[in-house]
Amino acid sequence: MPPAGIPPSRALPSKESALFKEVLHYYEDRQLKKGLKAADTILKKFPNHGETLCMKGLILTHMGRRDEGLELVKQGIRFDLTSHICWHVFGLIQKGQKKYEEALKSYTQALRFDKDNMNILRDAAHLQTQLRQYDALVETRHTLLRLRPQLRQNWIALAVAYTLSGNLTEAKHVLEQFERIVKNVPDYDVEMSEILLYHVRILEGLGEYAEGLALLDTNAKERIIIDRVSIMEFRARFLSKLSSPEAQQAWQGLIEQNPDSYDYYKGFLSNCGVDLDAITDETRPQALQILENFAQQFPRAGAPRRIALTVAVGDEFKKLVEPYLRSRLGKGIPSVFTDLKALYRDAAKREAIESIAHAFLDTLAHSPDKPCPSSIDPATYVWTLYFLAQHHSHLGRHQRALELLDTALAHTPTLPELYMFRGRVLKRAGDPYGAAKWVDQARLLDLQDRFLNARCGKYRLRAGLVDEAVEVFGLFTKKDAPSPAQDLEDMQSLLYLTEEGDAQLRLGNLAMALKRYVAIEKIFDDFEDDQFDFHGYSVRKFTINIYLNMLKWEDTLRSHPAYVHAAVNASRILVRLHDDPSLATKPASQSHLSEAEKKAKKKAKKAEKKVQEDAKKGNSTNEDKGLDAGPARDDDPDGTKLLQSPDPLERAAKLLKPLSALVTNNHEAWLAIYDVAVRRRKYLQALQALYNVRRLDPDSPELHVRIVDFKRRWSSLPEKPSETVASVVSSTLPKLIPEEVSLELFNSQYLQKHSSRGDAILGAARVSRDLGAPREEVEAAVFNALNAGVELDLVTAVAIDAFLSEIQSPREAELRAAFRQKFPLATVFAPPEELQALRRSAVQKDLIDTNESKEEVLG
Repeated sequence: MPPAGIPPSRALPSKESALFKEVLHYYEDRQLKKGLKAADTILKKFPNHGETLCMKGLILTHMGRRDEGLELVKQGIRFDLTSHICWHVFGLIQKGQKKYEEALKSYTQALRFDKDNMNILRDAAHLQTQLRQYDALVETRHTLLRLRPQLRQNWIALAVAYTLSGNLTEAKHVLEQFERIVKNVPDYDVEMSEILLYHVRILEGLGEYAEGLALLDTNAKERIIIDRVSIMEFRARFLSKLSSPEAQQAWQGLIEQNPDSYDYYKGFLSNCGVDLDAITDETRPQALQILENFAQQFPRAGAPRRIALTVAVGDEFKKLVEPYLRSRLGKGIPSVFTDLKALYRDAAKREAIESIAHAFLDTLAHSPDKPCPSSIDPATYVWTLYFLAQHHSHLGRHQRALELLDTALAHTPTLPELYMFRGRVLKRAGDPYGAAKWVDQARLLDLQDRFLNARCGKYRLRAGLVDEAVEVFGLFTKKDAPSPAQDLEDMQSLLYLTEEGDAQLRLGNLAMALKRYVAIEKIFDDFEDDQFDFHGYSVRKFTINIYLNMLKWEDTLRSHPAYVHAAVNASRILVRLHDDPSLATKPASQSHLSEAEKKAKKKAKKAEKKVQEDAKKGNSTNEDKGLDAGPARDDDPDGTKLLQSPDPLERAAKLLKPLSALVTNNHEAWLAIYDVAVRRRKYLQALQALYNVRRLDPDSPELHVRIVDFKRRWSSLPEKPSETVASVVSSTLPKLIPEEVSLELFNSQYLQKHSSRGDAILGAARVSRDLGAPREEVEAAVFNALNAGVELDLVTAVAIDAFLSEIQSPREAELRAAFRQKFPLATVFAPPEELQALRRSAVQKDLIDTNESKEEVLG
């Protein structure tokens, strides 16, 4: 209760009550200065009036004085806990802070005291959709429809709520009732067309194909549904489901509309009883005949010919692939290999393509010191060499690929694709510096090409040339940005952030690597936040179908490869911080910061002071800065504060949480989940992760290492977490490692079983180290990877080298020398002084002065 002598909240005298209405009016019109002045007038007489305090706080928040405004709102709520205005204002503030769950709680409180407030109900519905609380959303939408049944959007919003909650039958009933009361719909009404297509979509989801087809045909003839492509697609699917003889004609019509749509061919073949995803010897001839007919009917379409290559086998494949390959090489299409690469999973098809391509090259070959004969197209010759270089590099024959590229470069030294792919071959062969150098040469052929510049920057990052990469990226970023890196982060460049994060991690700069990975997490947070406005807009504008597609996409947003990669790598850094907290206190190396980022760090304090000065001036301006907080000021340019943040395991668990449901077939994600869970003493979650890795790759060396790790941790526990957990672990762990087998024997058996695999040898050596074996014994085990008959790729060799460095082995130089012989093109095993020379030679001097580069490049 307010102090004695002061009127209770909302019981203002008539003069102040009228003034409070003016405050609301000024706020709605965004006349912030007038609203603030009116609120202050009320508060002079009644300083504890809760609603006025909340409105003043809301106005201050809009003026940019967020902390002050939030404090006033909290104070206002304390003075009036039963005011729907106070709780609504608090909800608005929390929504602007992206605290959706807290905002919904505030709206729920507001509805307790004004249950039929339309504005609060609408805001609550948007928050329930954002938080995927669909059952509660149905109730809210029911209330809105009951209050305002004359609004069309309330009917559609209720149907959408039922759809999202999975109750398609009720959604159908709502739409049917809505359509009965709608009268005099004009022709070509876009909104009604969308509603009816939504109705048809629901009928398809319910399996009521006949009813859906009838609704579709009736309204299409009456020109109420006007999306012709959607009409044709729905009709084709419905007719196929109903086994109608008209289905084939419907699919034929779609193919005529777009003869390069794979989905249409798939639908046509499915209607004919051919499943492209499960082709058999019985259905293959029929499929090939259908595709051949379409290829003749649409000679310029590539889809039927390409699908036929997937279906055909043996001599039939050779017959089809030869004209396909020759035609595209003759047209100079650079992406031919990318197009055909999926066929390489079949060894016979891969060999056929290689044979045909080499035979074609033989017909084009000519003396390199003489002009190209008139009978040979020089462009076809170069693109054939390019294709074969891609082919051999993909199969690991890097030396052969380089020879073909050298021939092509001698013939046409001005084609950027040849330089770029030479760089890619060198990257695959283990020469990141040579790769960066050749891609840089491609860039110099056309300095205004953004793609070439971006690719050059990417390869420089792969080589650890961070400053040099930022210099290239800076050619196309804003001049007034604190640094090119900051501008690229603002533009949400996932490629740049991923590559720089990986580069910083390889350089050992954990702070900057973590900063880049966290920046990727923030981008996906923004993606999630961006959907909020569409919960109201899409229903209001009746763009229902695309809105439902968007929500479905948002639900799987964090399965994006960029997020998965960033989450896994960030969690590994955080696990290292947990295992060794001293890593966070080591002084950050400035050598890994670009010059622009070093300047940005110096500007951070100046920027902070400027923000504070601007906040003080906020009282004198009427500018509406909105409720949403702007981008956070970067006061940690080198990532030191981020690295020193508390609870690294909890932060890692938060990053990885979406992956367990969205990327169930990614064993790297499950390994990262295990590493975090076992350290958080979540033993059942850790065990589940191990079982998922075993499901995906039962012979994985990383799985072997972690099984031993789990057994050691579990056995060393002085007290089990609980009886239930102990019971589950005791019954399931023996399926991973038998109880009667010692860890040493288990490791020995694994090594014996996989003695021909280099990665398995490394995994067994890591386990031996963890079990306390002498360093000499571990070293000897690692050197077995050099034995004849052992499968050893470059990635595993680099990992073995890093492992010997980790255990401070005196034989590291010996191993590196052996790897240099085994991988002659790789420079990653070179001595430090040679690596420095390669690093210096990787970056050529630009043909333009760096101080004037932007002006000249952008021309």
